[in-house]
Amino acid sequence: MHHLDQCPVCGHDQFAYFITCKDHTVSHEHFNVVRCEKCSFHFTNPRPEDHKLSSYYDSPDYISHTDRPNTLTNRLYKIARHFTLKHKVNLITKISNGSLLDYGCGTGDFLTVAQSKGWAVQGVEPDSKARNIANQKLSAKIYQTLPSSTPQPFNVITLWHVLEHIPALNQTLETLRSQLSPQGYLILALPNLESFDASHYRTHWAAYDVPRHLYHFSKSTLAQLLQQHKLSIRRIIPMKLDAFYVSILSEKYIAQENNRSKHSVYPKALLVGLKSNYYAKKEQNQYSSLIYVIQQV
Repeated sequence: MHHLDQCPVCGHDQFAYFITCKDHTVSHEHFNVVRCEKCSFHFTNPRPEDHKLSSYYDSPDYISHTDRPNTLTNRLYKIARHFTLKHKVNLITKISNGSLLDYGCGTGDFLTVAQSKGWAVQGVEPDSKARNIANQKLSAKIYQTLPSSTPQPFNVITLWHVLEHIPALNQTLETLRSQLSPQGYLILALPNLESFDASHYRTHWAAYDVPRHLYHFSKSTLAQLLQQHKLSIRRIIPMKLDAFYVSILSEKYIAQENNRSKHSVYPKALLVGLKSNYYAKKEQNQYSSLIYVIQQV
């Protein structure tokens, strides 16, 4: 296990214990999440060594690395993704056009829709199985790792629920910033630590997703991190469907631990998802997941 002795955001070396969560997807091990006592950034600590992290994604239930909807929850995810992909492409098309890099592109569904709308697309996907699927769909370059430089800067770089997975957090952000055109946009989608569903489910909140999620962001801690890299949040957009998907997974974890029927999770998850979106609307945009539209300062 790798122990971080400095906060990835501010470099402080004093952390407070926050919560212990279980990896329900692969290993069933438990991992601690700590909070920096200076900037309040939350991160998984200790965490697996970088070269061992890939083994924690080795599951048929890890939907972003497969095209097979092998469970009811994953089928619901695929249905929701059909609508969210169009929303994401519409979002980037309203603010820019031209070249697009999707970091952590998975099986390439977002890039496929973007390419059909006229974007010149490229992707980065470390997982070989997902990358092979993406390559079959796209007439575009899909890298295994982020290149240190590219011939032309990108008008838009997207990371849809990816930044929380990246071990080399600051190095990656700096490389991405260097590859943006001067007026380009960096788009991040991230779970929101301060959402209602996070406080409701606590240790069972599926969006902690330890140890795959190495970092756990709030709006304020993300802003602090971006400031270190001369980046600034221009707009924040809610991802309202995420409250329902995360609640379904969270209820599923609780049902498994209590030997309850899996069918009981859906009405409860629907109620929590509705509550989460209701309170988020009242409480400063604290939705389950948020899209951040970012530019260079």
